[in-house]
Amino acid sequence: MMTEEKYLSVSILTTYLKRKFDLDPYLKKVYLTGEISNFRMRPNTHQYFSIKDNQSKINVVMFKSAFQKLKFTPEEGMKVLIEGHVSIYPPTGSYQFYIDSMQPDGIGALYAAYEQLKSKLISEGIFSADKKEIPKFPDKLAVITSPSGSVIQDIITTVKRRYPKCQIVLFPAIVQGEKAKDSLIRAIQQIKQTHLEFDTVIVGRGGGSIEDLWPFNEEQVVRQLFELDIPIISSVGHETDTTLSDLVADVRAATPTAAAEIATPNLPDVINYLTQARSRVYQSISKELAYRKQSLVNLTDNPFLKNPGRIYEQQLQLVDQLSNRLHQTVNQIVKKKSYQFEIIGQQIDGKLLSQRISHYQMLVDNQERQLTYYFRQLLNQQLARVQYAMNQLDALSPLNTMNRGYTYTEDSQGQLIKTVAELSANQQLIVHYQDGSAIVDVREIKKENKDD
Repeated sequence: MMTEEKYLSVSILTTYLKRKFDLDPYLKKVYLTGEISNFRMRPNTHQYFSIKDNQSKINVVMFKSAFQKLKFTPEEGMKVLIEGHVSIYPPTGSYQFYIDSMQPDGIGALYAAYEQLKSKLISEGIFSADKKEIPKFPDKLAVITSPSGSVIQDIITTVKRRYPKCQIVLFPAIVQGEKAKDSLIRAIQQIKQTHLEFDTVIVGRGGGSIEDLWPFNEEQVVRQLFELDIPIISSVGHETDTTLSDLVADVRAATPTAAAEIATPNLPDVINYLTQARSRVYQSISKELAYRKQSLVNLTDNPFLKNPGRIYEQQLQLVDQLSNRLHQTVNQIVKKKSYQFEIIGQQIDGKLLSQRISHYQMLVDNQERQLTYYFRQLLNQQLARVQYAMNQLDALSPLNTMNRGYTYTEDSQGQLIKTVAELSANQQLIVHYQDGSAIVDVREIKKENKDD
């Protein structure tokens, strides 16, 4: 009996420790700084998440009344300053921090790295590139995920239910931790190198903190996905999580099940659609055949088609009537014009016509004389202008100047000599006259002073 009294129950120990926490003056008002982790917004209720630094992490609780006083929206990776107290939660026996107030204190390291890499890739146009269309009836799906997680099971179950003819090929990869980045890259490269032709690639994993999902934010992983020429569906984390792999993918799905639904058609729906389409085509063809059949009956019963000669009997009669009318009209016109010509011929007097011809001949002769006179006058004026221009040119001609006894001199190279400054003793020159030239030697050079 005494031995049993030495042992405490779990509840008694937890209550004792909780009382110690609650009475400790150092734990009643604690100021804490760290990064928000595992944050999931819960509308209109209490918020449960974690605060961490490089070495430790603590669970925190922020009741609805305190959370409603915040003037900002907490985000994953955000560095914050919080005030509150520490206590123990008896049902689990774990200690946790109860937040009374919270304010931002910069941005956490992972979140900052995420935003920086995101801005870099946006500037390169990776996220804005044209998205590839997901095939409607795939034959093969490639899945990159953990082989032991629930993601691959959800995808297999959904594909078998919706479109069982589609083949699923798993490319196993580590989706969390330090080795995850290289594992994901190897899986993507295996898809590129395989001889199989995949219609769509699904990349997925379950939810988690920003640290858990970080391999899908690695730059090398994002670039490998971008270079893949197969349509990609990303299903990483929960719907509120957005990784850079989600942004580079062609389609983002909220869950692995949703990814499988996007990648495959629902076979019962397809069969139902084809059945309805076949029925519509059958009805359309039946209506068309019935219409054509009735048209054929109508044509067969047409009296004109039964006796085609009746179609053009009336037309032949009309042609005869029009031909007769045309001949009558032509004869009337010919008679009328002949009568008019006869009247005009009677009105024309031969003598009067001869006088008119003589008159117009005189006018023509007169005009011809005037034109000849004016042409000669114009020609004389132009000749006078030409002679004047020739006199002007002759006055300016160098040959005319040489006719008056002038000459010009060149050196042996053919350069014109303008002044005695260009001469030298014993230099050979060529002197040009009006009727020839002479070669001379310079014996003496005399300069004249113009000032004298």
